[in-house]
Amino acid sequence: MKIFDPHIHMYSRTTDDYERMALAGIRRIVEPGGFWLGSLRKYAGSFFDYFDHLLHYEHTRAAEFGIIHQCTISMNPKEANNEALAAEVMERIPEFLKNERVVAVGEIGLDQITPAEEKIFIEQLELARKVGLPAVIHSPHNDKKRGIERILAILKELDYPREMAVVDHNTEETIALTKNAGYWAGHTVYLIKKLSPERATGILQKYGTDRMLINSSSDWGVSDPLGVPHTALVMRQRGFTDEEIRKVVWDNPHEFYAQSGRLIEEA
Repeated sequence: MKIFDPHIHMYSRTTDDYERMALAGIRRIVEPGGFWLGSLRKYAGSFFDYFDHLLHYEHTRAAEFGIIHQCTISMNPKEANNEALAAEVMERIPEFLKNERVVAVGEIGLDQITPAEEKIFIEQLELARKVGLPAVIHSPHNDKKRGIERILAILKELDYPREMAVVDHNTEETIALTKNAGYWAGHTVYLIKKLSPERATGILQKYGTDRMLINSSSDWGVSDPLGVPHTALVMRQRGFTDEEIRKVVWDNPHEFYAQSGRLIEEA
């Protein structure tokens, strides 16, 4: 079965990971460019060099193993609290969004739930709407329920199209909020900080497969780039049909990012 990981940070992974992913059936990935690298950047140029890496190099590593790599671009919420730096980065974001490898604006959203984060979040939502790209929305690691409540309130205030945004990193505590609001719901299989394959599958059993995405969000931390295949296995063990599994691990992410009009065709 072909697998699509809609949120993974390969900038922080090794080439061996690409081989393992290919062997597990992963054929397509999206790497969010709104990625905090583990320490705060001091210069706007650090963002621009990172964006260039995603757009002009990372896809070549993936292609060696038959994996299609595309990305998103944004000013991430954590570093949006440096308002002068965020403003400088935002000036050039539209330029990078023109690249045909970019399939969404993201990760945007909230981290510490500050006014500065909300300002940049709203600016980027409006930019995504203007250029016709989907939005990948990060929810806070801490105080997640309050963060998602505020994210959903902002989306409602902006009358943001429900089909054009995924609210990511949901847990059992928040999924009802996101589902009831009608947006795409992302779930991250990241054993220590987020969900296990078993917990993610439990959410799917309770809330169904419509507009549901599973990702690994693998990065520098203790994480697994095979989070999506592992979840597919648990789904099969719990009685999901091949059609239901395929919907979650391939059809849904494909449908969401296809709204960009930029998904690269398979060879």
